[in-house]
Amino acid sequence: MSRPAPRRRGMTPRSWLPIALSLLASSAFAAEPAAPGRAKDCAEAVALRVQHHYDAVRDLRARFVQTTQQVALGSSGGGVLESRGEVVFAKPGRMRWSYESPAPSLVVSDGQTLWIYDPEAREVQQLPLGPGFLSGAALQFLLGEGKLLEDFSVAAQGCGGPEVRLVLTPRRDSQYEHLELRADPKSGAVRETVVVDLLGNRTTIALSELRSNASPDSALFRFVPPEGTRVLSVPPAP
Repeated sequence: MSRPAPRRRGMTPRSWLPIALSLLASSAFAAEPAAPGRAKDCAEAVALRVQHHYDAVRDLRARFVQTTQQVALGSSGGGVLESRGEVVFAKPGRMRWSYESPAPSLVVSDGQTLWIYDPEAREVQQLPLGPGFLSGAALQFLLGEGKLLEDFSVAAQGCGGPEVRLVLTPRRDSQYEHLELRADPKSGAVRETVVVDLLGNRTTIALSELRSNASPDSALFRFVPPEGTRVLSVPPAP
């Protein structure tokens, strides 16, 4: 079942979940797995470093630039959408995306319900976050579970260089094709995340001003519709 998307956005609500798990890998302390060798060894070693980052992060706050490259159906053309704002994420399953440009909007989850608020339209979409919302590894990571090497088939590009691009293909059916992480092969620090959906659209997140394990106020992850806001309840996916 398809989901309605926020106005003027290049992503569906499903797309926020795999992005959120990839953001968790971007700020923490790394352990030291064995040095990368062959491509497979490189992929596994860097994935383990990213895993150590992920395991150490309880919460994350950052500025973000989101760029979505859209594929036009039936043609070679497409479009590029860029958005900016601030994201706050906390395990398990809580997040707050505050979009500032090109138009203000808000995406909030308390781990059970996802709210997508368009203040200009005075409209909010309310979606339940149940097992059917997003299948496979992405939801497990969002809930603070899962292992990269168990839940994804991992390939690496650029081994031996100053950065490695990990391509993470889910081992189970998912609502996206694959994830990409551009990482420092020594520290495991992630510099960029990409989600490629089933249509080939690419959504890239670049982070700056990262702060982790700062214990954000739990009120950030609750949403109360302002008076006069129309609430659209979206049923769970089958």
